[in-house]
Amino acid sequence: MLLALAAITAKGQWLNYPDAATPRTKDGKTDLSAPAPRAGDRPDLSGVWRTMPSSREEMVRVLGPSFDALDSAGNQVSFLNQYFLNILAAYKNPRESPMRPAAFQILRERLAGPSDGFPPTRCLPAGIPAADLFPAPFRILQTPRLMVILYEEKGLPREIFLDGRGLPQDPQPSWMGYSVGRWDGNTLVVESAGFNDKTWLDSFGHPHGERMHVTERFLRRDFGHMETEITIDDPEMYTGPFSVKSLQILMPDTDLLETVCSENERDRVHMAR
Repeated sequence: MLLALAAITAKGQWLNYPDAATPRTKDGKTDLSAPAPRAGDRPDLSGVWRTMPSSREEMVRVLGPSFDALDSAGNQVSFLNQYFLNILAAYKNPRESPMRPAAFQILRERLAGPSDGFPPTRCLPAGIPAADLFPAPFRILQTPRLMVILYEEKGLPREIFLDGRGLPQDPQPSWMGYSVGRWDGNTLVVESAGFNDKTWLDSFGHPHGERMHVTERFLRRDFGHMETEITIDDPEMYTGPFSVKSLQILMPDTDLLETVCSENERDRVHMAR
């Protein structure tokens, strides 16, 4: 687990190009509490976002009081969201967990297996919902009929169709699945399915099956803050749907950095040992 966390790089953003469309306070700083921008009669979710890390109290509950010991140069555990580590972190009592026996067995095998098992550690996509919670920025590009999310981690794009189509009936399983969206007032509701079973729900290793259905609700409450609720419904691995909530903060006047996972990569040989 320590080695898997060490492979997660907290991305620093150095590009500083002031955006004329960004509201600012009198001292020139970005006014994150300004009203959310709109695209016609809908909120505009466009921008570079990152998921807010969890509080120290939450991290202690997930990793224990000495979680700071997991830090390494450029990799601070305090940058992480608790649900990126453990998607079931809200269940304080293991007896309340919705995991089926098959899911327990896969989780035990992953925890006991090689430390490079987490797909992003092996330069593979994180999948959904891990990509939404990953400690790296992502950019949302919104048009009336299509939304695209560009994840800095692995540089994998995701298309969300807003043109009224439904999910495919017999999709070819894929890493990021297939996504369609609709507006519920000011909230964008995204339904996704058609996943393969190769990704993990979190870095601990909670599994999912190919029948997993994910519902995401995105609400940009003001210029600089967006609330996200993710509901996972996977009858193969879990006894019922469960949800997690996170907060995203806008990263103004910046851009994504190029990330090539396998470029000059020297960690895997040590992890395999």
